[in-house]
Amino acid sequence: MNQVLVAEKLFDGERLYSDLTLQIDGEGRISGLGGSVPGGTQRLEGLLAPGLVDVQVNGGGGVLFNNEPTVASLAKMSSAHARYGTTGFMPTLITDEIEVMQLAADAVSEALREGVPGVLGVHFEGPHLSAPKKGTHEERFIRPLTDGELAIYARDDLGIKMVTLAPENVAPEDIRKLVDLGVKVCLGHSNADGATAAAALEAGATGFTHLYNAMSPLHSREPGMVGTALISDQAWCGLIADGHHVSPEAMTLALKAKPRGKVMLVTDAMSLVGSEETSFPLFDRTVVREGDRLTSSTGELAGSHLDMISAVRNIRDWCGVELTEALRMASLYPSQFLGFPGGRLKAGARADLILLDGDVRVKKTWIAGKDVFSAQ
Repeated sequence: MNQVLVAEKLFDGERLYSDLTLQIDGEGRISGLGGSVPGGTQRLEGLLAPGLVDVQVNGGGGVLFNNEPTVASLAKMSSAHARYGTTGFMPTLITDEIEVMQLAADAVSEALREGVPGVLGVHFEGPHLSAPKKGTHEERFIRPLTDGELAIYARDDLGIKMVTLAPENVAPEDIRKLVDLGVKVCLGHSNADGATAAAALEAGATGFTHLYNAMSPLHSREPGMVGTALISDQAWCGLIADGHHVSPEAMTLALKAKPRGKVMLVTDAMSLVGSEETSFPLFDRTVVREGDRLTSSTGELAGSHLDMISAVRNIRDWCGVELTEALRMASLYPSQFLGFPGGRLKAGARADLILLDGDVRVKKTWIAGKDVFSAQ
């Protein structure tokens, strides 16, 4: 069924417009912008913008993907994050046993076949990490790359494939092998020096997972992972803009150092987003929420309670980023990193849309032209 939306304001990913129509065809794609308004069409008050894209989602709606690697969990995660404007996401499995990785891969494959809204592929954050920079990952599951993991990464039924690894533990030739398999390789949870990180980029890695967090810092005589990430013009950097993982000043530094378009907002969200629960199990520990901070019973930060539209507001309010640029950081730039055609409203694009009120809170979310969330 064709739809016509009339937006009070519309941001197409490049420019702002007033009182513009957007047409959606029966296949859930944008068929045009502008044109006449059919009689009886309701005007949408607020800002219509591209849907948000999150490359790091561990859970939501009360489920953690590691704990319940199923299609039903992915559907719950999708519904929970759609409330906050996410129309495309990478379900993320942190370091775990290979059997859990296989279950997660099977769930993503089935979700893609069934058309679970918003699922773009899978992000394996580990298990090929550095124990000294493991963060909340379980050390007993950290391991080198083997043929078992390679068989999972080689699958062609997983949509967009992404792996976060520590380059001191995965050789450049193996990074090239992953890239040849169509995997987007990110560097993270690493104690590597700058030369090792640079060699991984030369081998085909294209991003850094949650910049600053769980990576070797910048020193005066050694750039480390942080310095290498900041000076690499081609690499993308994910940023958890929740005020706990990274300070506003460090966020501002990254925005000043990196070319425009190479810093993208991510949530690293855990199961409590979109849920009234205040704790959840993580392996043999318990993670507790206090306000919007998640802390493991062993003391470290354990993911985040951040959602994407809050990240947009935070980067705007704390770092002085214009709203349109903050929206690009949450939609266009992660889409470009993934090679996914999101972040723009134009003819032929999938109708992944959000409607924001004056406080930059989500009023409505559409995925492929289907209304998946409406605020009461």
